[in-house]
Amino acid sequence: QVQLVESGGGLVQAGGSLRLSCSVSGRTSNTCAMGWFRQAPGKEREFVATISRSGSTLYADYVKGRCTISRDNSNNTVDMQMSSLKPEDTAVYYCSADYRFGLSTSVVNYDYWGQGTQVTVSS
Repeated sequence: QVQLVESGGGLVQAGGSLRLSCSVSGRTSNTCAMGWFRQAPGKEREFVATISRSGSTLYADYVKGRCTISRDNSNNTVDMQMSSLKPEDTAVYYCSADYRFGLSTSVVNYDYWGQGTQVTVSS
């Protein structure tokens, strides 16, 4: 069993920054790709960023240049630094682990999920 716990969400003004963190326990994170997704009210969960076991990254176009995903395999953590935040970035952000595919943007390809952390960007 794998547990993912997100932290770092909160309320920020437009143009501000936040750093989200995800702690992985129950299975070492260095054997899986990790991803961040988000879900706004009334919308489907959507891909934000992913990082492979070797550190390769992939970003959604709507966050490219504003988000940086990173991982620390020794501490089993994955972070995402977000800057130049916009009101449309408001959502619950979820950390996820993918033990099968790698660098996937599809929700269905991820095996484990955290409970999510709320990010609210005010205008």
